[in-house]
Amino acid sequence: MATLSDIGLAAAINILTAFAFFIAFAILRIQPVNDRVYFPKWYIKGLRSNPLSTGAFVGKFVNLDFRSYVNFLNWMPAALQMPEPELIDHAGLDSAVYLRIYLIGLKIFVPIAFLAFSILVPVNWTNSTLERSNLTYSDLDKLSISNIPRGSRRFWTHLVMAYVFTFWTCNVLKTEYEIVAKMRLHFLASEKRRPDQFTVLVRNVPPDPDESVSELVEHFFLVNHPSDYLTYQVVYNANELSNLVNKKKKMKNWLDYYQIKYSRNQSRKPSLKVFIVDDILLKSPTGFLGLFGNRVDAIDHYTSEIEKLSREISLERDKIVNNPKSIMPAAFVSFKTRWGAAVCSQTQQSRNPTVWLTEWAPEPRDVYWDNLAIPFVSLTLRRLVIAVAFFFLAFFFMIPIAFVQSLANIEGIEKALPFLKTIIEKKVVKSFIQGFLPGIALKIFLIFLPSILMLMSKFEGFISLSSLERRSATRYYIFQFINVFLGSIITGTAFQQLDNFIHQSATQIPKTVGVSIPMKATFFITYIMVDGWAGVAGEILRLKPLIIYHLKNFFMVKTEKDRKEAMDPGTLGFNTGEPQIQLYFLLGLVYAVVSPILLPFIIVFFALAYVVYRHQIINVYNQEYESAAAFWPDVHGRIIVAVIVSQLLLMGLLSTKEAAQSTPLLITLPVLTIWFHMFCKGRYEPAFVRYPLQEAMMKDTLERAREPNLNLKSFLQNAYIHPVFKGEDDSDSDEAPEEFEKEPDLVPTKRQSRRNTPLPSKHSGSASSSMREAQDYPLL
Repeated sequence: MATLSDIGLAAAINILTAFAFFIAFAILRIQPVNDRVYFPKWYIKGLRSNPLSTGAFVGKFVNLDFRSYVNFLNWMPAALQMPEPELIDHAGLDSAVYLRIYLIGLKIFVPIAFLAFSILVPVNWTNSTLERSNLTYSDLDKLSISNIPRGSRRFWTHLVMAYVFTFWTCNVLKTEYEIVAKMRLHFLASEKRRPDQFTVLVRNVPPDPDESVSELVEHFFLVNHPSDYLTYQVVYNANELSNLVNKKKKMKNWLDYYQIKYSRNQSRKPSLKVFIVDDILLKSPTGFLGLFGNRVDAIDHYTSEIEKLSREISLERDKIVNNPKSIMPAAFVSFKTRWGAAVCSQTQQSRNPTVWLTEWAPEPRDVYWDNLAIPFVSLTLRRLVIAVAFFFLAFFFMIPIAFVQSLANIEGIEKALPFLKTIIEKKVVKSFIQGFLPGIALKIFLIFLPSILMLMSKFEGFISLSSLERRSATRYYIFQFINVFLGSIITGTAFQQLDNFIHQSATQIPKTVGVSIPMKATFFITYIMVDGWAGVAGEILRLKPLIIYHLKNFFMVKTEKDRKEAMDPGTLGFNTGEPQIQLYFLLGLVYAVVSPILLPFIIVFFALAYVVYRHQIINVYNQEYESAAAFWPDVHGRIIVAVIVSQLLLMGLLSTKEAAQSTPLLITLPVLTIWFHMFCKGRYEPAFVRYPLQEAMMKDTLERAREPNLNLKSFLQNAYIHPVFKGEDDSDSDEAPEEFEKEPDLVPTKRQSRRNTPLPSKHSGSASSSMREAQDYPLL
């Protein structure tokens, strides 16, 4: 069986692995040649200069100050020095609040671990139930509730501690929810002016036989928001244009590569093989695996391809601008005040609740433009299809998970494959299998899952990167709960106790399963060490970005601008990081009463991850968007789910232990927890889904007092133009072409009946005459 020494050796392997990563990081980060890999955020902000441009030749690439090698862990205290308000200014509220998730883990589990090891562990250890049974168990299982005999009065200790742990967790969650809600409101009130504060996204604009979408949008908001409406930008279906622009960028990268290659060796012009039949390029850039095709001059080839794409881009742009069918029934509508935008985004605009649907617009860099071209009526069907697909993905994935769990138990393998016993019993092999292999195998199975879930979210039609990540995070959490948590317990139990199931009556099976649930603690300990400890240490090493940067730097970089573009700062990756954290919350809360030995491993993870990710947020990650901590209700809700699951599992476990007296008292715990969640949802969640009119009016009043001559229209005019329209051929330029700098010229309304929008376009009549005409018609 797995002994304490085996677990200790497995822990030593993972600790040494993590320590090796830290040593490698400490050495690599201080080398001048790696400066852009480990400090890209400061370069993006323009606050760090390139060390390769100064000093001696060798010193440009290798750090010759040997004193810096001595203090190789000085990055840890440095990561903790920046105060939270400064961190918010530096990295944004999303990043600062994300770090608070790790702090919550420490706040919850440090006191719980102290109580568990002071009270529960002695209660569990001072029994000999497992020794007298014929169950497969390890030394660690003696510290769990499995070592308590059936019907023992000691179960009252576990019952009382379940109440204590639940109340403490809820207290921490309430305190943090209140703090984060205040941080969000303060951030929204104090941050600088942004386009999304004045803009709403209008979807499902009803078709009108007499007016185009542009005319209809302007008329509708002139009538229904006459004092606050400012301007609008219709949504174009520019996905094909975007594909062409991206293709051209790739061609430019290849052209730059071959030009740099030629500049270094002008004695030989670079060439490549392509398939050309009747002057038509069939395959590019390298023929079939670079082995077949016609050899052509690489620079001439890519120059010609780029010119061809430029012509296609110009034609496609003209097609979009001049074709009314390219305009989607949606628009970004901007208002003169935040108050006007808040009213519009939070109210029903029409008698028909299915049209003129409004919501807060994402900030411009948060918009996922491809999905704006998806018809609104198809979203329900798309989400139904993805829900069915996710169901099958989640449950059929249990098959490989079951195989992985078979690696978590040495004795189970020896029973199934007795001829391997002599090899497996060797101490090094045994420790490696139990302490490293199961976690690695499970991570390999899960490595492609985030990309699959993100594709599912994109297919569903979410229109912002933040909402895509939140939906992917929700599905990733559900997947981990079903497969990693429940799947590990169920399949592991079936494999471990197969012999017992065969040789006992059916009425005894629930008792065996109940006893075996805490005995999976050994596997989860190894998973925490591999995924948590070594995984976090591997995150700070940034091995993949390091290799890619130097490959680009060697082959592609010609100018300082190229070197800047070669950096890959990355992001927090909320869609993968937060569900992983939630799995540790789930494990900690479930096993706090059942098998407290997991708690120290979880505490080490939260402490280590907090320091590492704080360092990465300060020096590396460059967030793609700012949602002002809009994800916090999801974080709170998932921890509540973990609390309720822990209570239900404890209830089921005690029912197999003949502790019937405690069951009625345990039933009240989930009820109280759900009531607590509803209280927090009603008290704090509105701050994350609505914008208080009082706050909006206050900020508008202050802004008018400070900037009475502010030209807000020029600030908002081009904020929500599709990126492919912001340059001649690509989105490198911040300037929009002339046809998008002004609102479309509207023609006088042709409608005989003014049922929806009685006002003519403001371009077809004066404002005063329009307002006089509006008095003759009722507003909808």
